[in-house]
Amino acid sequence: MTLDELKKLDPNKIGSWPILPKLGVLLLLLIALVGASYWFDWQDQLAQIDGEKAKEEQLRTTFLDKKKQAIDLPAYRKQLVDIESQFGALLKQLPGKSEMDALLTDINQAGLGRGLQFELFRPAANEIMGDFYAELPITVRVSGNYHDLGAFASDIGRLSRIVTLNDISLAANKDGLTLDAVAKTFRYLDDGELAAARKAATKPAAGAKK
Repeated sequence: MTLDELKKLDPNKIGSWPILPKLGVLLLLLIALVGASYWFDWQDQLAQIDGEKAKEEQLRTTFLDKKKQAIDLPAYRKQLVDIESQFGALLKQLPGKSEMDALLTDINQAGLGRGLQFELFRPAANEIMGDFYAELPITVRVSGNYHDLGAFASDIGRLSRIVTLNDISLAANKDGLTLDAVAKTFRYLDDGELAAARKAATKPAAGAKK
């Protein structure tokens, strides 16, 4: 069909048009209808669908994470039991309040057993309180030869209870060396001390507003 023939078509008599122009008009109407539907309605619905898909993906990821945690829960519980067991073993290396005197004697004997001479052995007047333990610093000054001082430090490290040597300094003297150090030993708090520490931690500070 030529362009002149298309121009002669009467828009008021579409029913009498040939088949090809009719199909062309129907196609244009269909395209216009789809475009209008997309612009006024479908694009919002598509955006909403995309948002729901993103939510679905997020929920799926959360579900898989929770599922993995549920599967790993027995392993986590076993790990917790192991940690508590290790903590208990470490705690047993701390003496109780009644054992502190014996531990101080052990530290002193470790030096005397190596032939060292104590010039100073002074436990602090007050312990330093922690969450579940108390720390007792002991200022020591011992004299002897280099080998015996090294053996003394090694013996301290092998005690059945935890003792550390800190702030170590060595100085020469007329007979050999003098070792100055702070030996720190620790003990666990008994139930009464733990209760008192928790009570003190929860007590409002003086002058705090109620």
